[in-house]
Amino acid sequence: MTDDARVAMKTSYGDVAAYVTKDGSTIRELMHPSVHGNRNQSFAEAVVLPGACTALHRHRVTEEIYHITAGEGMMTLGEARFAVRTGDTVCIAPGLPHCIANTGATSLKILCACAPAYAHEDTELL
Repeated sequence: MTDDARVAMKTSYGDVAAYVTKDGSTIRELMHPSVHGNRNQSFAEAVVLPGACTALHRHRVTEEIYHITAGEGMMTLGEARFAVRTGDTVCIAPGLPHCIANTGATSLKILCACAPAYAHEDTELL
Protein backbone atom coordinates (compact mmCIF):
# COMPACT_ATOMS: atom_id res chain seq x y z
CA MET A 1 0.00 0.00 0.00
CA THR A 2 1.36 3.41 -0.93
CA ASP A 3 1.64 6.29 1.53
CA ASP A 4 -1.10 8.09 -0.45
CA ALA A 5 -3.46 5.13 -0.01
CA ARG A 6 -2.81 5.02 3.75
CA VAL A 7 -3.65 8.72 4.06
CA ALA A 8 -6.89 8.27 2.08
CA MET A 9 -8.04 5.61 4.57
CA LYS A 10 -7.99 8.06 7.52
CA THR A 11 -10.71 10.47 8.51
CA SER A 12 -10.90 13.11 11.23
CA TYR A 13 -14.18 13.59 13.10
CA GLY A 14 -14.25 17.37 12.64
CA ASP A 15 -13.83 17.02 8.88
CA VAL A 16 -16.85 14.75 8.41
CA ALA A 17 -20.15 16.57 7.82
CA ALA A 18 -23.24 15.27 9.61
CA TYR A 19 -26.55 14.63 7.84
CA VAL A 20 -30.00 13.31 8.75
CA THR A 21 -30.61 9.81 7.43
CA LYS A 22 -33.88 8.10 6.43
CA ASP A 23 -34.56 6.85 9.99
CA GLY A 24 -34.31 10.39 11.41
CA SER A 25 -31.00 10.14 13.26
CA THR A 26 -28.09 12.47 12.62
CA ILE A 27 -25.20 10.52 11.09
CA ARG A 28 -21.51 11.15 10.50
CA GLU A 29 -20.12 8.61 8.03
CA LEU A 30 -16.66 8.22 9.53
CA MET A 31 -15.67 5.68 6.87
CA HIS A 32 -17.71 4.74 3.79
CA PRO A 33 -16.66 3.08 0.51
CA SER A 34 -18.32 5.71 -1.66
CA VAL A 35 -16.21 8.44 -0.04
CA HIS A 36 -13.10 6.93 1.52
CA GLY A 37 -12.17 3.94 -0.66
CA ASN A 38 -12.62 1.12 1.85
CA ARG A 39 -14.37 -1.91 0.40
CA ASN A 40 -16.95 -3.83 2.40
CA GLN A 41 -18.36 -1.88 5.32
CA SER A 42 -19.24 1.52 6.67
CA PHE A 43 -18.63 3.00 10.10
CA ALA A 44 -20.64 5.94 11.41
CA GLU A 45 -21.70 7.79 14.51
CA ALA A 46 -25.43 8.29 15.00
CA VAL A 47 -26.86 10.83 17.43
CA VAL A 48 -30.44 10.66 18.73
CA LEU A 49 -31.54 13.71 20.73
CA PRO A 50 -33.28 13.42 24.13
CA GLY A 51 -36.92 12.38 23.70
CA ALA A 52 -36.43 11.43 20.03
CA CYS A 53 -36.81 8.03 18.40
CA THR A 54 -35.59 6.77 15.04
CA ALA A 55 -38.23 5.54 12.60
CA LEU A 56 -38.94 1.81 12.63
CA HIS A 57 -37.08 0.41 9.65
CA ARG A 58 -35.12 -2.55 8.31
CA HIS A 59 -32.29 -3.25 5.92
CA ARG A 60 -32.78 -6.12 3.51
CA VAL A 61 -29.07 -6.78 2.96
CA THR A 62 -27.05 -4.98 5.61
CA GLU A 63 -26.11 -6.34 9.02
CA GLU A 64 -25.56 -3.59 11.60
CA ILE A 65 -23.74 -3.47 14.89
CA TYR A 66 -24.63 -0.64 17.28
CA HIS A 67 -22.25 0.26 20.09
CA ILE A 68 -23.61 2.81 22.57
CA THR A 69 -20.90 5.33 23.46
CA ALA A 70 -23.04 7.83 25.43
CA GLY A 71 -26.53 8.04 26.87
CA GLU A 72 -29.34 5.56 27.33
CA GLY A 73 -32.27 4.37 25.29
CA MET A 74 -34.85 1.74 24.46
CA MET A 75 -34.02 -0.59 21.57
CA THR A 76 -36.75 -2.27 19.53
CA LEU A 77 -35.36 -5.28 17.70
CA GLY A 78 -38.04 -7.35 16.00
CA GLU A 79 -40.53 -8.27 18.74
CA ALA A 80 -38.02 -7.56 21.53
CA ARG A 81 -37.69 -4.28 23.46
CA PHE A 82 -34.87 -3.70 25.90
CA ALA A 83 -32.93 -0.90 27.56
CA VAL A 84 -29.49 0.06 26.27
CA ARG A 85 -26.85 2.32 27.78
CA THR A 86 -23.23 3.34 27.42
CA GLY A 87 -21.07 0.28 26.79
CA ASP A 88 -23.81 -1.93 25.31
CA THR A 89 -23.49 -3.48 21.84
CA VAL A 90 -26.38 -4.79 19.72
CA CYS A 91 -26.25 -6.85 16.51
CA ILE A 92 -29.08 -6.22 14.03
CA ALA A 93 -29.56 -8.98 11.46
CA PRO A 94 -30.60 -8.16 7.88
CA GLY A 95 -34.38 -7.93 7.52
CA LEU A 96 -35.05 -7.37 11.24
CA PRO A 97 -37.22 -4.32 12.01
CA HIS A 98 -35.57 -1.97 14.49
CA CYS A 99 -35.53 1.50 16.00
CA ILE A 100 -34.00 3.16 19.02
CA ALA A 101 -35.45 5.80 21.35
CA ASN A 102 -33.44 8.13 23.54
CA THR A 103 -34.88 7.78 27.06
CA GLY A 104 -32.24 9.90 28.76
CA ALA A 105 -31.55 13.58 29.35
CA THR A 106 -28.48 13.77 27.08
CA SER A 107 -27.74 12.83 23.48
CA LEU A 108 -27.68 9.11 22.71
CA LYS A 109 -24.52 8.42 20.71
CA ILE A 110 -24.11 5.20 18.78
CA LEU A 111 -21.23 3.87 16.69
CA CYS A 112 -22.75 1.94 13.78
CA ALA A 113 -20.82 -0.63 11.76
CA CYS A 114 -22.61 -1.84 8.61
CA ALA A 115 -21.65 -4.68 6.28
CA PRO A 116 -22.13 -4.33 3.44
CA ALA A 117 -21.88 -0.56 3.70
CA TYR A 118 -24.92 1.56 4.56
CA ALA A 119 -27.06 2.58 1.58
CA HIS A 120 -30.26 4.64 1.61
CA GLU A 121 -31.70 2.21 -0.96
CA ASP A 122 -31.35 -0.66 1.54
CA THR A 123 -33.38 1.19 4.20
CA GLU A 124 -37.10 0.39 4.22
CA LEU A 125 -39.23 2.53 6.54
CA LEU A 126 -42.02 0.53 8.21
